[in-house]
Amino acid sequence: MAPHTLTEAPRVSFTDLPVSKPIRRAVADQGWEIPTPIQALTLPVLLGGEDVVGIAQTGSGKTAAFSIPLLEVIDSKTRGVQALVLVPTRELAAQTAAELANLSRHEPVRPVVLCGGVPIGPQIKALKGRTATVVVGTPGRIIDHLQRGTLGLGSVRYLVLDEADRMLDMGFAPDVGRILSRTPDGRQTALFSATMPGAIRSMVKSHMRSPQWLAVESGAPTVDTVEQVSYRVNGRDKTSVLRSLIDAEKEPRAIVFRRTKHGATKLHRQLERDGYKAGLLHGGKTQAQRTKTLAAFVGGRTRILIATNVAARGLDIPNVSHVINYDLPEDVETYVHRIGRTARAGRDGIAATLVSEAEKREFDKIKRALTVEVRESRLPVSA
Repeated sequence: MAPHTLTEAPRVSFTDLPVSKPIRRAVADQGWEIPTPIQALTLPVLLGGEDVVGIAQTGSGKTAAFSIPLLEVIDSKTRGVQALVLVPTRELAAQTAAELANLSRHEPVRPVVLCGGVPIGPQIKALKGRTATVVVGTPGRIIDHLQRGTLGLGSVRYLVLDEADRMLDMGFAPDVGRILSRTPDGRQTALFSATMPGAIRSMVKSHMRSPQWLAVESGAPTVDTVEQVSYRVNGRDKTSVLRSLIDAEKEPRAIVFRRTKHGATKLHRQLERDGYKAGLLHGGKTQAQRTKTLAAFVGGRTRILIATNVAARGLDIPNVSHVINYDLPEDVETYVHRIGRTARAGRDGIAATLVSEAEKREFDKIKRALTVEVRESRLPVSA
């Protein structure tokens, strides 16, 4: 089934939606008045109890789109896990749990976060509590709890699969299928994905009830607010070019993408050696290291974050001014995902791509697939 695609958002406000008073107050506390396009499209359907397949990028407001209906179906007087949110990474699990806590501040729901990389004991203890009605977790750790018998999904009424394409990319498809088979057939399901490969369509067909397919027309949610530029450079000069771009800005907050852990580590060492305060984020870091690195970046103690695609997937970091593609993205979907790290919530941002002669043909392919122009620019001249 083809998605119903919006060319522009419906003209609604949060006050038009049928949500409870505590949720309405929490939304007002956040300063939200007008839903984002994906929220305007999916919230009425999800609040009406229907299944939804939403095609949306990270940063488009989809977390609130599935969280508000989730909180509306929770019955605080009923024991057992009533809602399950599956996400691909620990960082996204933590951010989703924080969003749920924010939106339920006037009628608190305390999500239990189940992810690997941390001790399982406290998670088991939390699941035994009366308030364990909402679980947010990664597929591997959810399976671990199911095998131990410490988690039951027989009471789940609302299920979310967030960044479903990424979960499949990371090899979680068998685990996701096993988890879905342990939940009741009559549950409501919301699936969000940036892309819709065949494997996800098969999952939808097998595990969802006549869902509405909904999408906002855009290759990226940030097209209107991200200035996209490219710089032609010699491959060996990329680090000096990166320094020039950083130095040209007064107080940049930049995420710099590299393809590999080795490349990210090497660049991080070079920048630190040159006196730049930079953080490093890749799949080989422990959860404690990731948390510390992100806290320093969000808090402004570091203004440059060197990251790989896997590590940065699902991050929702406010006020990122620049995304710099030090290494060319593998494809247009990766490009769109990367530039979505900036220009969050309607703010302006700049996405810059460093293109060597050897990468020109590959980058031309990416540009042809985009709906906006990537302007080739001249490098800033040092004062």
